[in-house]
Amino acid sequence: MTSSRAPLSGIRVLEFAGLAPGPFCGRILSDWGASVVRVDKPNDVDMDRLSAGKRSIIVDSKKPEGKQVLVKLANVSDVLIDPFRPGVLERLGLGPSELHISNPGLIYARMSGYGQTGPYRSRAGHDINYVALSGMLSVLGHKESRPCPPINLLADFAGGGLMTAFGVAMALLHRNKTGEGQVVDCSLTEGAAYTSSWVYNAQDLSFVFGKPRGENLLDSGSHFYDTFETADGRHMAVGALEPQFYQQFIQKLGLEIENVRGCKGASVRRL
Repeated sequence: MTSSRAPLSGIRVLEFAGLAPGPFCGRILSDWGASVVRVDKPNDVDMDRLSAGKRSIIVDSKKPEGKQVLVKLANVSDVLIDPFRPGVLERLGLGPSELHISNPGLIYARMSGYGQTGPYRSRAGHDINYVALSGMLSVLGHKESRPCPPINLLADFAGGGLMTAFGVAMALLHRNKTGEGQVVDCSLTEGAAYTSSWVYNAQDLSFVFGKPRGENLLDSGSHFYDTFETADGRHMAVGALEPQFYQQFIQKLGLEIENVRGCKGASVRRL
């Protein structure tokens, strides 16, 4: 897809530099054709590994001239990405209520651990805290072991950056119909819960769930859906849920079984 035909071609994004979810959101928008400018702080350590396709500018937002530059950039932008805790940009005079006066069509995308409102809004945290509060951490891990965090993928990236980018797309669609800008408020905790909603809603599927962590169909409780160490010290992933694939898997291993019951469990010894 050429940049001129990309769905977000012509959309201008102002991204304040931050950690994982903010850069990922900006990267998604850039990948779909938006022009993204990242705002860096003076002498700040660059930890962004998702900057492909973006331009950057160093601005000291605490100086009056720096604030003027940011206001001018916001006034010609379609989207602003705010990765800070609630109230940070308001204290700089760059909150949505100020910027919407001069640019009412601005999509002001905010992502924080617990959202802009509520009793936890000012609390600090990391992906592991957000995933724990979402309830999802309790189902991740092996049998008879403690819950295991999925690096920082679930809250920071899936529930944060990806969900915010989706919210921005919906807000742009709304603006195309009404001309109105709006605030997109993404809570990483709620985003993690939302992206995991199938897990909660599928608990009544007894052939998938219904047992403690690490004893179910898809959570390493099945020998035909798990990882195994190989003879060379590396690992292989096995996903042989359907009976026909399970039978091929067993045959390739040179094993024999009498009865194959596929995804509902097979009466064989653990491999």
